[in-house]
Amino acid sequence: MKPFPKRFLPVALLVAVVIGGAAWWYLHRQQAERPDALYQFQQVTRGDVSQRVSANGTLNPVTLVNVGTQVSGTVRKLNVDFNDRVQKGQVLLELDPSLLNAQVAQSEASVMNAQAVLDLARVNEARNRTLWEQDSVARQDLDAAVQAHKTARAQLALAQAQLAKDKVNLAYTVIRSPVSGVVVNRSVDVGQTVAASFQTPTLFQIAQDLAKMQADTSFAEADIGSIRVGQAARFNVDAFPERSFVGAVKLIRLNPTTQQNVVTYNVVIAVDNPDQLLLPGMTAYVSIEVAQRKDVVLVPNAALRFKPSGEEVARASSASGTSGAAGAGARRPAETSSGKVYLLDGSSLKPLAVKVGISDGRYSELLGGELRPGDKLAVADRQPNNEQPQGGGTLRFRMF
Repeated sequence: MKPFPKRFLPVALLVAVVIGGAAWWYLHRQQAERPDALYQFQQVTRGDVSQRVSANGTLNPVTLVNVGTQVSGTVRKLNVDFNDRVQKGQVLLELDPSLLNAQVAQSEASVMNAQAVLDLARVNEARNRTLWEQDSVARQDLDAAVQAHKTARAQLALAQAQLAKDKVNLAYTVIRSPVSGVVVNRSVDVGQTVAASFQTPTLFQIAQDLAKMQADTSFAEADIGSIRVGQAARFNVDAFPERSFVGAVKLIRLNPTTQQNVVTYNVVIAVDNPDQLLLPGMTAYVSIEVAQRKDVVLVPNAALRFKPSGEEVARASSASGTSGAAGAGARRPAETSSGKVYLLDGSSLKPLAVKVGISDGRYSELLGGELRPGDKLAVADRQPNNEQPQGGGTLRFRMF
């Protein structure tokens, strides 16, 4: 056997490199063009789905009483403070009664004077009536005595009414709690002067029962149509991030609020607070379950949003004549949306039109289509777009 000529060695090496590169390129392309290498997939499943609408709100006592004053004066004594529990009728605050005591004394003197005038007028009327019967005085004198008696009686009633008014105002210097509850706010201190005017000043705020609270929330008009009284609600607060609290829709107030052309409605959520962990003023992040489906076929929302790139898939999508993918946001319960998903069919993606119902943000209820539980749907690209091989593309090698 003749030895291999050395002058052909470079050519042989070059041929080997070309053949090896071509084989590597072929295998790499075959591997790269496999759908599981290009895309991420999720399975169609079966289970339960519930749709919720969400909004923020503020926790408030069910009954919050503002305690004010009907008379002006200087705070002489303060009997309660923040967080104190009070009973109905308990003395909260006392104003200096000196001025009102003087007014009562003046009114009492006016009553005594009016009583004396009345007694004299009564005697004069009786005397003039006797003299008139004896034809000793004119009828005009008797009529004047009768009129004086009536005027004196009216003046006495007026003085007595003023005395009663002054006594009531004196009693108002002692401010009592109108309800039993907890003092959540105090706006005055000893020595402070309070003035009663057309707008009564608020001295205390008393929450009648912190074991029963409510969350005042603002829901958008797009969601209000699916909210009903009695629906279950869940909410969280920043003070207890790991704990979920429950409540129920108590009232949908018919008075809308419009800000920057956005219409919202106040929805009141009734909340039980037996351990009184929830405090007035806390921010509540509320979600209300407006629809629920059990044991239905579920499609990942990511599959509804997904649009694959690639010339071959684009041609297949165009040939299918289906509409674009539906949004994955929450839908109202009665709404049905059409969309398109991409099913793993052997070694390629097959576009399918679907109809979906309610959604929980991750999965949507499948209402129509060819999908079955266990089918794999493309949900994302595995590689950046500039690294994905395009249909009909080629890889170029530099020979050296």
